[in-house]
Amino acid sequence: MVRVMATGVFDLLHPGHLHFLESASQLGDELWVVVAADENVRRFKDHDCVLNQQARVHLVGALKPVTRALAGNPDADIYRILDEIRPDIIALGFDQFHNADRIHEGARDRGLDVQVIRLDKYFEDLDGTRKIISKIIKLYSMSNEIRRIESGDQV
Repeated sequence: MVRVMATGVFDLLHPGHLHFLESASQLGDELWVVVAADENVRRFKDHDCVLNQQARVHLVGALKPVTRALAGNPDADIYRILDEIRPDIIALGFDQFHNADRIHEGARDRGLDVQVIRLDKYFEDLDGTRKIISKIIKLYSMSNEIRRIESGDQV
């Protein structure tokens, strides 16, 4: 049984997330997904999530490719959870900042022989959470402007 581990924020699930998880699941028999702690998102991405970690874990766990979704540790020790999951493969998204060689070494230091595989990018218009938020804001602003014009309000 080959266990694959993937990690991410998974805020506002979108087709890019699904592509990543489907691709990761094809690497083995089980896909365990670690969902980033809210504190780590603030620390590493410098913004808050729309959905809290508990909601994100619940949504990711409901996806067909996912065997199990877990909450990531807020202490930012990315290696600690390896002791629990014991993956054979760690799948990295194309845009994740993690260094594959460093992860391989960190896993080896914990007695794990893992492959670290970086997956390909998904090319779509709305392949990122920030792109989705920007489009929502743009559409909302445009809708408000149309209503203002239709009502005859002056600027």
